[in-house]
Parts: sequence; structure tokens; C-alpha cells
Amino acid sequence: MFRVALIGCGFMGRMHSSVYATLPEVQVVATFASRMEGAEKIAAAHGATVCSDWQEILHSRDIDVVDLCLPTDLHAQFAIDALNHGKHVFCEKPMARDVAQAQAMIDCAKANNRTLMIGHCIRFWNEYVELERLVRSEELGRLCSLNLTRYGEFPSWSIDGWIGEESRSGGAALDMHIHDTDYALHLLGEPREVLSRGTIDERGPSQIFTTMTFGDVVVHSEGGWNLPAKTPFKMAFRAIFERGAAIFDGGPMTVYLADGSNYVPVFAAMSAGDLGGNLNDLGGYYHELNYFFECLSHGVQPERCTPESALRSLEVTLNEIAQVQRGPA
Repeated sequence: MFRVALIGCGFMGRMHSSVYATLPEVQVVATFASRMEGAEKIAAAHGATVCSDWQEILHSRDIDVVDLCLPTDLHAQFAIDALNHGKHVFCEKPMARDVAQAQAMIDCAKANNRTLMIGHCIRFWNEYVELERLVRSEELGRLCSLNLTRYGEFPSWSIDGWIGEESRSGGAALDMHIHDTDYALHLLGEPREVLSRGTIDERGPSQIFTTMTFGDVVVHSEGGWNLPAKTPFKMAFRAIFERGAAIFDGGPMTVYLADGSNYVPVFAAMSAGDLGGNLNDLGGYYHELNYFFECLSHGVQPERCTPESALRSLEVTLNEIAQVQRGPA
């Protein structure tokens, strides 16, 4: 049984709480947040203790794992504290606000022989996992091009509005668009070229368009949150292969074949047991956390999402932002 302290009880903390309710080998034993109401609600759901002192979490011998669902600018500080006190750490993306902080997190995990994993959930989302399978298997031939899309209204739900402060969140490019940058790197490796343009407003880089080349494969991605209120959130991809295409856009992922036929991949239902429902409804959040604890159970590092790869995704995204800020030459 792994005993977890959930740090940060906003939107993402609540999502992680829902996942933990389905994992029999995990027990949330403590919560800690800037707003007591959220911490108390999640603690009550798990029979956990609400802590008002971060030091109490750090020095507790009854906590094995710290799960960080905090604002981005706090990730490095809290992760390093926890690692130095012998805790394993699962930290939401983006890894940190800058590369130096991210590297310090990696160095600290290694120095303390602890496991650190960053929550790049799109790598674990069923449709994106299936796309990865199609690319690696070359079932439809070579991948020719890939479009990745992620946009919606500004996420005004963040506690104290931290997400709208560029110095804390990095704007839409670092908070939202990094999902697709990370996925492209995970899928295709190191880009030969990265070209980014976008829009900057009072909240920082609010919309970004990036074209990457990986050998002869072209990836174009769009991400932003500068749309009007109530604009539906959209995440989508369109992958074109030599002998077909895979499209995910507001409905079930569909694979279109060269002979004119098509099919919808079927993802096996994963029962939530006594809770009812399908665990796949929790998306990549369930799969990434389940994978993290499987790695801990087997005493292995999380190869599907190494902290080094998360640092590289951060580095590339920050380069994209720098290009947007500079503008055309």
C-alpha cells in the first residue's frame, strides 16, 4: 500500500483524487492546499488528514509519495523538498517554470534515489496511445504529417487566478500547448527544425502555432486559450500516413484506409469495480497514475515518461515561446 499526500486540491487535485479512489494499492492519507475547503473535501472522501503545515508532510513517516497539483512556479520548490525528505514525487506538468529548476528536480531525485515522474497525460490518453501504435508498427505505412490541436476559453477556474499570471504559468503556450509539443517529441524524437508564431496578450503567450520537422515528417500544432468565454474546449489530431489517416476530432478516433473503408478503434472497458463506470472515462489521468504506481511496485523508473524527457519538452516549449516573443526576423 502506497500512502499519498495530495498537495493542491483545485481542479487537477480533484481529478487525481478521483483516480486514487479506483487504485486499491494507493491510499490518500493527507491533503495540503492553500484553500482549506478543497483540502477538507478531498480528505473527507478518502478518510485522510488535512495538514496546514508543509513541514508536517515532509517529516511524516506515514507518507511514501507526494503528488503535486500546484501552480507551475511552485513545482520545483515543493518537489525538491519532498525528494530531500525521502518521498517519491508525482508532479503535474509542466515540470517547472524554467530549465534550471527542472534539472535541479532531476538531480535531487537521483541524489536521493527516489522516483520522479511528470504528469504528461496525453502520452497515456487512449487515442494518442493508439496513434503511437500505428506510427511505430507502420501498419498504415510511414507517417507523412501530423496536426495537433488544443484550444478553448481562458481557464478562469484557477485558484487566485494564478494561471493568468505569465510569471507563474507561462501563459497558454506553457500550460496548454506543451501537451502537444511533448507528444510530438515522445512520438518522433528530436526535431530538426522548430518554427513558432503566435499571439501575446496581458496573460502572456495566448495562442501559438508551431511547425516542427522530424526528418521528412511535418508536425503542425496549434494551442491557445484566447477564445471567447464558453468556447468549447477542443483537443484533436489528424495523422496522414502513406496508406491511410487517423483522425480524432470531437468524436471517436477513426482510422481511414486507402481502400475507402474505415474503422473506429475499440478500447477495452476497464471496470471501476464497486464504484461503477469505466476507468477509461478518467482518460490519461488514470493511466499515468496507475503506471506510476506500477513502476513503484516493481522498483523501476518510469521509462514511458522520464523526467529527462519532460525537461526536454519544457526546453522546446520555452524556445517556441521565445520565438513568439521575438516575432518574425
